[in-house]
Amino acid sequence: MKNTISHRVADFLKNFPPFTFLNQKDIEILSEQISIIYKEKDSVIFAENEETHSCFYVVHKGAVALRKGQKNDILDMCDEGDIFGLRPLIANENYKMEARTYEESILYAIPIAIFRPYALENKDVGNFLIQSFASNTRNPYSKSHRGKLYGETLAGEILDTDTKLLDIQPVKYSKKIVTCSSITTAKAIAEIMTKKNVGAVLVVEDKLPIGIITDKDLRNKIVTGEYPITTSASLIMTSPVITYPKKLTTTQAQMAMMKSNISHICLTKDGTPNTKAVGILSKHDVMVSLGNNPAVLIKAVKRAKKYKEIKPIRASIMQLLQGYLDQNIPISLTSKIITELNDVCIQQVIEIALKKMSTPPPAKFAWLAMGSQGRSEQLLQTDQDNALVYEDVSEELKEKTKKYFLELATHVNKGLFEIGYDYCPAEMMASNPKWCLSLDEWKKLVHHWITNTGKDEVLLSFIFFDYSLTYGDNEIVNNLSDYILEDIKANPVFYLHLVSGALQSPSPTGFFREFLLEQDGANKDFFDIKRRALMPLSDAARVLILSHAVKSISNTPERFEKLAELEPQNKELYLACSYSYRALLKFRTKQGLLHNDSGQYIALGDLTKLEKIKLKSTFKTIKEIQEIISIRFNPSNIL
Repeated sequence: MKNTISHRVADFLKNFPPFTFLNQKDIEILSEQISIIYKEKDSVIFAENEETHSCFYVVHKGAVALRKGQKNDILDMCDEGDIFGLRPLIANENYKMEARTYEESILYAIPIAIFRPYALENKDVGNFLIQSFASNTRNPYSKSHRGKLYGETLAGEILDTDTKLLDIQPVKYSKKIVTCSSITTAKAIAEIMTKKNVGAVLVVEDKLPIGIITDKDLRNKIVTGEYPITTSASLIMTSPVITYPKKLTTTQAQMAMMKSNISHICLTKDGTPNTKAVGILSKHDVMVSLGNNPAVLIKAVKRAKKYKEIKPIRASIMQLLQGYLDQNIPISLTSKIITELNDVCIQQVIEIALKKMSTPPPAKFAWLAMGSQGRSEQLLQTDQDNALVYEDVSEELKEKTKKYFLELATHVNKGLFEIGYDYCPAEMMASNPKWCLSLDEWKKLVHHWITNTGKDEVLLSFIFFDYSLTYGDNEIVNNLSDYILEDIKANPVFYLHLVSGALQSPSPTGFFREFLLEQDGANKDFFDIKRRALMPLSDAARVLILSHAVKSISNTPERFEKLAELEPQNKELYLACSYSYRALLKFRTKQGLLHNDSGQYIALGDLTKLEKIKLKSTFKTIKEIQEIISIRFNPSNIL
């Protein structure tokens, strides 16, 4: 006879992670061991510092508040389907917070001893539990929690070890082998290569490879006159043949060619010259197999002579980004690679634009990326945010120099548009005379922002102070950066306005941890991950890094990591902010690729319970970091 209650429990659990990762039979077996607990409102389930229970809990009905400290502040709110009390499963120590029912509640108590084998045997279950447990700390992958089930992870992220990296797939090779004997003449070999349209001929004896002749051999040894065209293959072939087994990965093939400085590899049955050849692999084959390999894409970009030739490469960069995300490559590494590729594309656009100009630049200049691109966080193709700064020139050359760089910037902005970057709606581009200035003009403009602290000036400072050099003279940029830091130091009131501006970002959640959605407009009922989650962290990082007068670090996670070095007392919070920002950036990027947009506005109905939990777990740091800067700088002092 079926246990009706346990089946009802199983039917409930199967809809929520980590139980979604289990098969139905396992859930039913587990449900038979679960206790059902009823708690009235304001009942303590476990107290702070209490010894751990033999179970963890799932909320079936109602809500449970997790509280900590003398003020009993609510750190988190667990509602239907949420799990809590995981400490006895992950860490052998007392509870670090209190769990108290916020309203009348029904809980499922799941025995640790019964559930532990599932966590150890099923990586999806284990990974989810680590995240859920750690989300009640500042850093979901802090050293004290990381690796409790599976050992150390890479760069703070859980990797799927079952997936294959992009460049370790088996390489594709040609099975149509063109062969000759050792007595075949060079002339005959050249004719064979031309007829068969191949770049190499394998020299065989008794069906075994004894040498190889490539088009390079013919150029170097025959065309140069070193040997006559009647020379036999045995005298001009490369021998012995370098052979490998046919199950060669793309990376292995590339490394083999680089190691031996060769352009062709012979593949045999067992990988030695003692068995029959099964294929020939050329450097071209490797390049094709690599496809979206960053090195290949960079070479392709640098070969481009026209803007339109870069656009399909940009599409390949987006495919590479999708591949990295699919394979859970750490977002820190992904950001660096994609940013480097984006920068190369922009640099090549500038190179092409310079060739369109009738004369070389009349002065040194620097092309600046601003906003998210300046922070190396623009993974998706959004609109342009850029500026141009050139060295100061004599009075009589000012007008001519300005005209030149405006014309150059117009070419560049047009080129960027052609490869996929939309024009900035606010015209914050170098082709706008406002953003194409000499070094002295930029200093005067920045000084105006710093000494006239209106809302617009603070907003422009937020965007511009995240600039980075994409192309041109680094000395000009350093000069400008030094001036900005000195001017801010001389005008501390401006800094308070920056702090005040950083605290204006709207909160990501409201009462009961509910996501705060847009109330009107085209994105009504969507969650704005940029304004409500990413901006509060990037604004805080900017304010704090400027307070330490640190220049040349514009990336938000890297700013937090530098702050962790500078302020050891706040290291845990800063590293948590760094992790949270990367997690949010990864989430936004995935959503943008999924919906072919900027990823800024998210339909919560399309998210799974697990995705919502992961998203919410990153929000804890926002409140704390804003409290830090509010207390430290006290923007209420602004008159």
